Amino acid sequence: MNYIIRLFCLFFVVFTIDAQDSLKVNTSRVKQGDFYVYWGWNLSGYGKSDISFKGENYDFTLDNVTAYDRQSDFEPGKYLNPTSITIPQYNFRLGYFIKENYSISIGVDHMKYVVAENQTVTINGEINDTNSLYNGVYNNDSIVLDPSFLTFEHTDGLNYINVGFRRHDNLFHYKSFELNTVFGLETGLLFPKTNARLLDQKRYDDFHISGYGVNAVGGIQLTFFKYFFVQSELKGGYINMPDIRTTMNEVDSASQSFWFYQVNMVFGARFKIF
Repeated sequence: MNYIIRLFCLFFVVFTIDAQDSLKVNTSRVKQGDFYVYWGWNLSGYGKSDISFKGENYDFTLDNVTAYDRQSDFEPGKYLNPTSITIPQYNFRLGYFIKENYSISIGVDHMKYVVAENQTVTINGEINDTNSLYNGVYNNDSIVLDPSFLTFEHTDGLNYINVGFRRHDNLFHYKSFELNTVFGLETGLLFPKTNARLLDQKRYDDFHISGYGVNAVGGIQLTFFKYFFVQSELKGGYINMPDIRTTMNEVDSASQSFWFYQVNMVFGARFKIF
């Protein structure tokens, strides 16, 4: 997955350099002092992750755990209805141009992270005095992630609240249409609502600030009638969550880190307030 992200980033860099060498760059329509806002949806992917679980009676790590995103079935009433548009995986962003082609912004990337059930992984550590069949000491043993052992999801969701710095370059424009490139860096907090059920304990499902993320983003933006745009983006980055809540007992926790990517399609507008 890292190679795919690097390849796309290299493609965007080469494309921009080549385009700017062959076309006259024009930033006259990117206005200092403008705001912009967008909303859209994402496809997400995650690298394998080591997940550690700690509590009063257990301390163990699952190695190279596979997870995937969870796409909502496409229903116009779900994706476009204001009362349900936060159910699918979405991206929201509000930005401000501090210079002609530089902006700062804040956004929410709502992803969903689901550990695949019934996969076989390696376990190290120990589980003692729990009301389960899994008590024991483990040393590079194999275990099947049966729901009776573990259910682990960030499905409402893997909420990445981030701030970013972006550069916007105009490749060309024709009448009321423009084609722009967007590149930037972002960082922020992870505020997941983790759905977890561990060792037959009661299901836990609540919001909690669990860690941080950093990422790069590149995109192509088509602007029409000066103020409206559609934009495709590729994001790639790293998430580290050392403090994930797993049960009602505050002593219990999990930690994990992984690489991630997003492929986004968003729709937005640029406007002035002042």
